[in-house]
Amino acid sequence: METNLTHATPDAANEFARNVTSHLRQSEIFRSYHQAFESATGLPLALRTAGSFQAPLHGSKHANTFCTLMAKNNQSCAACLQLQQRVEEEAPLGAKTMQCFAGLSESAIPIRTGDKVLGYLQTGQVFLQAPTKAGFRRVLAHIASGVDTRAIEAAYFKTRVITKRQYDSVVNLLSVFAQHLSALSNQVMVQETTAENPVIARARAYIAEHQGEDISLRAVASAMHVSAFHFCKIFKRATSLTFTDYLARTRIETVKQMMLNPHTRVSEAAYAAGFQSLSQFNRVFRRIIGASPSEYREKLQAGLGRTLAHAA
Repeated sequence: METNLTHATPDAANEFARNVTSHLRQSEIFRSYHQAFESATGLPLALRTAGSFQAPLHGSKHANTFCTLMAKNNQSCAACLQLQQRVEEEAPLGAKTMQCFAGLSESAIPIRTGDKVLGYLQTGQVFLQAPTKAGFRRVLAHIASGVDTRAIEAAYFKTRVITKRQYDSVVNLLSVFAQHLSALSNQVMVQETTAENPVIARARAYIAEHQGEDISLRAVASAMHVSAFHFCKIFKRATSLTFTDYLARTRIETVKQMMLNPHTRVSEAAYAAGFQSLSQFNRVFRRIIGASPSEYREKLQAGLGRTLAHAA
């Protein structure tokens, strides 16, 4: 049975989102981009799951000292989490920037698969205008009585200030990266991981070799010399996917590779990858990629055209 997020229960959809963002967060491409982004901009960057109302930037070595100090205060922490919720509610379709009670800007950029938001890239904790004494007086209203405010005040006035134009450019860069992560989310979910259970590693190899055939969970489990029940349990634990969903995603990746050749028909790629009918293939492709095969190919060809134009 297919894993269909459109009709999945909220718990199942949330679990899937957590699994995908976890895989993306551990992927080489995200870790490399994360390091390059923070080194180049000096701003914190986090990838958090949709619905996870935490303060994700406070763990970064580039987190704002003022925000870190304020996070220790119950009143300001609650206000920060309320901002997280507001940003998420208003950023399902595109990047959203908001100001917290202290006047600092934070942004969230959605990572989507189809019509579902998996998670958000988040950055910010900067002023777009120089801090003022009047602004700090508003901060004092969120600090519990008896707290020594000298360190907080010093950190507030040392907070980085950048122009709105510069900050908008940073958000645009993250928007492009979010689109790239969305496109790679399926590939990341089916790629091999290090230090993997040998049975799962062999199963992945077996699936890759036989994906064009009408293979079943029972057949793969038998080839691995384990029971279907045991295989199902350890496979889900290792990949965060059911066997059926993993097989579908592997086949979709094969189709995407074949579609790079403009002379390959979509139907030809679908059957070669192991799909038994075009209706099944079209349904699975749209669910996983978020577009129909023809729409995906049009975007692919448009992107190739722009690349060749720049090269010329």
